[in-house]
Amino acid sequence: MNFEIRREIALPAGPDEVWRAIATPEGQAGWFMTVEDVPEDAAAEVVEDPPRRLEQRFGTQAIEYVVEAASGGSTVLRFVHSGIREEDWGDEWETMTGLGWDLYLFTLAEYLRHFPGRPAVYAETEAPPDPDVWPGVLAALGDPHVGDRVETPVGPGVVDIRTGTHLGIRTDTALVRFHERSLIGMGTAVGHHETGSTDRESLVATWSRWLDGVAER
Repeated sequence: MNFEIRREIALPAGPDEVWRAIATPEGQAGWFMTVEDVPEDAAAEVVEDPPRRLEQRFGTQAIEYVVEAASGGSTVLRFVHSGIREEDWGDEWETMTGLGWDLYLFTLAEYLRHFPGRPAVYAETEAPPDPDVWPGVLAALGDPHVGDRVETPVGPGVVDIRTGTHLGIRTDTALVRFHERSLIGMGTAVGHHETGSTDRESLVATWSRWLDGVAER
């Protein structure tokens, strides 16, 4: 079954800076993930036309970024994720994937706005696929809303996005994203995009302990 997810977003940076964020490992880690984080059996074929177009092909799927300069030193990014959806992925897969991209592209804009030019490290961990973990995560953070300040295991931050399936927190050096994925049979995950000096292993250990504590409550 074919699918196509299209998005367009205005970004607060010029095309060269947007290109660095979408096409280099240290930039990708600031808002998404790096090639090193993709399973070996999904290694990408990359087509580049810097700084205008980037296409990454993963088996039967493709991700395309088209970068266009706009007024005031800003950029318009046109994004397409397309390919063949396996039947056993479930009816919620495309919806959840689209919501996930909405979060990632919002995070890209926040990375370019608050941490321009900074190389990043990406760390991710997830809880068991238990639907009670998501409300536990929200409760552990004080059930916050956009603009609220919260305490996290990696220091204080401010909530910059909250939806029914995602919560984002910006600290002085990082963008932290919580993903609720029970509709597709996966556990709540934490993605941490760090521009400070903390190493990946330390971040994974910190968030794993915290999620384990939430799951045990």
